[in-house]
Amino acid sequence: MLSSLLTAETIQIGHADKISWSDAIRKAAEPLLSTGKIKESYIKAMISLVEENGPYINIGPNIALAHARPENGVKKMGMSLLKVDSAINLVNKDHPIKLFFVLAAVDNTKHLQALKELTTLLGNPDIVKRIEKASSVSEIVREIKEDDEK
Repeated sequence: MLSSLLTAETIQIGHADKISWSDAIRKAAEPLLSTGKIKESYIKAMISLVEENGPYINIGPNIALAHARPENGVKKMGMSLLKVDSAINLVNKDHPIKLFFVLAAVDNTKHLQALKELTTLLGNPDIVKRIEKASSVSEIVREIKEDDEK
């Protein structure tokens, strides 16, 4: 399931130069917005939640999983990823992020399998390192597909 959500169309590689954490979330969500899976209001809600609650989306070393409530503007389930070349501080320097994932869930259950698979993937430090070092989207897609097929 994860490899059907995180594809060449939903994964981006970017530069961290002069980009804020909120810009990174916005950029990470662009593939979902452009394909009509989310509305602009969902991006605003994700950013507002971090502003209100702090860096709670920092789910592991260099990893953030941005999300909001389905009613904030999710039309269809989706996931996207922005990998940046150097860490961007999420709120403060204690939370450097290189992998910005965005999860758009339509309800409280349909996304759980994808989330389980993402957790398994990100629980493997070797895979995370290879994704962080990847120089192309196709390398990242390959890592996700190989893990998905296990």
